[in-house]
Amino acid sequence: METVNLLEFLNNVKDLYALDFAKCDKDLVNFLDLMVEDEQFTRKIDLGIMFVSQSSSDQYVIVDGLDRIMSLSLLLHAVCECYKKTSAKNDKAIKTIRTKYLLDGSKPKLHLAPKDQEIFNKIIYGERLSGKEKETPMFVLLHNFWLQIKEEKLQASNIFKMLQKIVVYMVETDEVNLRDLYYTLNKNSDDLDLLMLVEDYLKNIGVQEYWQKIKNIFQNNLADINTFFKDFFITKFSFKEFKQERLYEIFVNYFETMLQYLPEDVIIEKIERSAKLYNNLLNVNIENEELKKALIQIKMHGGEDTYAYLLNIYEDYEDNNITKSTFLEILLTIDDYLQKRQKAPSDVSFNELMQYLNAFITCK
Repeated sequence: METVNLLEFLNNVKDLYALDFAKCDKDLVNFLDLMVEDEQFTRKIDLGIMFVSQSSSDQYVIVDGLDRIMSLSLLLHAVCECYKKTSAKNDKAIKTIRTKYLLDGSKPKLHLAPKDQEIFNKIIYGERLSGKEKETPMFVLLHNFWLQIKEEKLQASNIFKMLQKIVVYMVETDEVNLRDLYYTLNKNSDDLDLLMLVEDYLKNIGVQEYWQKIKNIFQNNLADINTFFKDFFITKFSFKEFKQERLYEIFVNYFETMLQYLPEDVIIEKIERSAKLYNNLLNVNIENEELKKALIQIKMHGGEDTYAYLLNIYEDYEDNNITKSTFLEILLTIDDYLQKRQKAPSDVSFNELMQYLNAFITCK
């Protein structure tokens, strides 16, 4: 670990790559606010630890610290925009700033996830942004920089004095799974995209196309995908309570365990099949009219907490392990329980009801 000036780091690198699942979120840093705290620039500004992976002498992957690098890049761009065409000297300085800190030749030094890259490129090249793009944290911070520089009449020289004081403690990772490290460092963040981590895991083992199929099943509705995995893993691991914030590690644990017995494509195909069945439950999409009617009643009577169990039974039905009449009787029994639960708190928990239903299935 070494102490590095963030501005000099940006100057010395040629390419900075963000991880595919890392996004620029609400934790961007307003560096100009730091100037108020120390107007004489007498002390260093410590922005904590950054984790990077060095792929060559001037190319890095940012494991943790993207928000700080992005914030610095936006501030530098804001300075260029605020002082352009004010004098020949300033125009020359602007060209130097863009060449040293923002661009590698004609391309941005920062290489981001596709959606973030599109917005960042528009900003750097002065292209028009949509109304939705102007609502992103990236543009909001840039706009704040513009306002502060103009309204507070901040001098570029003072801004650079402040930037010279900004340091981070740089940690270079070696032979570490970057996705797992990123997850460990950010798992307590509300903005962590766990499904993107799952997607990257599947991409790494060569079955990403099946992940796209799963997303298509739910029409890319992230809430439904998360609900599916909650109930899928409740079934597979017999969880009493599923912790959504652990989705990525639970998924990897499940997949790595199953890899001891089955190849990757077979495992993900089984998950895809369960996703189709779960989507049928969510949308009451089943051909048999009696089963459909029973499922509608369960949905009407607030039976969402029974879907994990229903998914397991539905799979048994599709595998011909239970008959239609047995499946129907289970559905009717569950619905009867739900109706009674709506009228008054039940003395029988659903877990106890499941034990009865499982015994019923065994007898059948």
